[in-house]
Amino acid sequence: MEMYGAPETWGDALADDAELDAFVREHVRSVWALELLLTLRRDPARRWTADELVSELRASAGLVAENLLGLQRAGVVAPDEAGRHRYAPANPAVEALCGELAEAYRQRPVAVISMISRPRDPLQSLADAFKFRGEPK
Repeated sequence: MEMYGAPETWGDALADDAELDAFVREHVRSVWALELLLTLRRDPARRWTADELVSELRASAGLVAENLLGLQRAGVVAPDEAGRHRYAPANPAVEALCGELAEAYRQRPVAVISMISRPRDPLQSLADAFKFRGEPK
């Protein structure tokens, strides 16, 4: 696949954009979050219920709810009084980052997925691996 270059360089083109990288690392923590963002962005005027998004993305209700909340905190999604959600970037900078991310994913999906799945902080990832994840009895 000549147009994509060697696999070890797939993430390099995106790594140069520190602002996009920071946005993804902070707010788009999974491919599910990315797919949700892109679904909402595709039709900014549409207001989606959580159930419609679950059906559209073939995801669980919990996964959709968690990612909607994350995108809301990122200033990308806005809920209305009826509990429907729509793509509503908080400012032009967020809109530009979302557009850049959508275009990058369209052109280089493997690079974007690599960016999303790259460990946030190697030391924190190691520490998290040893955390006890349960309630004391």
